[in-house]
Amino acid sequence: MKIVITNGRLVNPSTNIDTLADIFIADGKFIAICKKNRDGTTDKMPGGFAADKKIDASGKLVFPGIVDLSVRLREPGFEYKATIASETAAAASAGVTTVCCPPDSVPIVDNPTVVEMIYHRASLANKARVVSVGALTQKLEGEKISEMMALKNAGVVGVGNALKPVENTLVMRRAMEYAASCDMTVFIFSEDHWLRADGCANESAVSTRMGLTGIPEIAETIAVARDLALIEHTGVKAHFCRLSSVKAERMIARAQFDGLPVTADVSAHQLHLTDMDIGEFDARYHVHPPLRSMRDRDGLRKGLKLRTVNAICSDHQPHDMDAKIGPFSTTESGISAVETLLPLTMRLVESGDLSLMEAIACITFEPARILGLPVGRIEQDCIADVCIYDPEEIWQLNDNTMLSAGLNTPFKGWEFEGRVTHTILNGQLVFER
Repeated sequence: MKIVITNGRLVNPSTNIDTLADIFIADGKFIAICKKNRDGTTDKMPGGFAADKKIDASGKLVFPGIVDLSVRLREPGFEYKATIASETAAAASAGVTTVCCPPDSVPIVDNPTVVEMIYHRASLANKARVVSVGALTQKLEGEKISEMMALKNAGVVGVGNALKPVENTLVMRRAMEYAASCDMTVFIFSEDHWLRADGCANESAVSTRMGLTGIPEIAETIAVARDLALIEHTGVKAHFCRLSSVKAERMIARAQFDGLPVTADVSAHQLHLTDMDIGEFDARYHVHPPLRSMRDRDGLRKGLKLRTVNAICSDHQPHDMDAKIGPFSTTESGISAVETLLPLTMRLVESGDLSLMEAIACITFEPARILGLPVGRIEQDCIADVCIYDPEEIWQLNDNTMLSAGLNTPFKGWEFEGRVTHTILNGQLVFER
């Protein structure tokens, strides 16, 4: 398919370009990016280009397809909650062209067969590129190291233990050493299992008043400290997933300053919600790690500005209705969030916390760099993944506007300004509003 996108405002963080341009796509790649002159003409137009699809992007933003670092597709194993087809369709409607799924599906992603099955089913849906993190330990039990090289050859982008702790420090050290020898990134969700215990909310005056068992901030920071020490010892590349506290962010900032090969991300809801929002025992606000204080929220925003926190992810976890019914502590944690990743990120531009270029970098170029994928950029001969966004359209998130099979979101009823109109994946139009 040959596509030309005309008159759009191109925002491309990989080259730091923000300009009006025409973009030409053929054979799944960008063949030309032509900047517009002040008189409206375009230089260096490709000769003999006959477009199958012309998209007039006047008044719209054109930027790379979004790369989401944490999306649970629920398939295989939890198809009653959602499927690869339903969630990649939701992703495409939100401008997301690449999703990375954690290894805690059923069966667990600890052997090449499961990797190949996920990729095959994603290719049949053909709405978004799906990549996977492989299991760091067999069955995510934290006892025996997985066959990382076999997983790498099957196409995983790194290894991690999802939300399961690796309590044995020696096992974690050996796993990092093996990953380093395979030149693989270790994806770490840092949390002390014993300090977390059966907590379901941030340990604070709020949780005490509500009678909820708290998860202290130190459950995250003490685990981050251990993991940073092991990273320094082994030299492995590591990515810290879904930070929730400003103290953890500062620890990682110091490690980056000292030259350790570490990156970090934060989920979008942690940048907008705090533990004060759970005041009515609303299970839609039950997330893991828990919503923390306003100080943590603002500190994480600052970390994005300083680039010590490198990326924003959705931490998408669609649930069936029953999962969120019951006392707060007994409900399942997680938000159906892939469709709000871009709107919530753009709110950081509206509030002045990030520039437009910085915000788009956090959901395109930076997560692609963390995954080691040649996407998240609009450059000649690169893979043609594109999101076209109308910054003026006002819409409301509700059951009728969501495509995800999971409707569990605390942002239901929120009004957003700006909406995706087109999504292009590998040079093919996969969504048009």
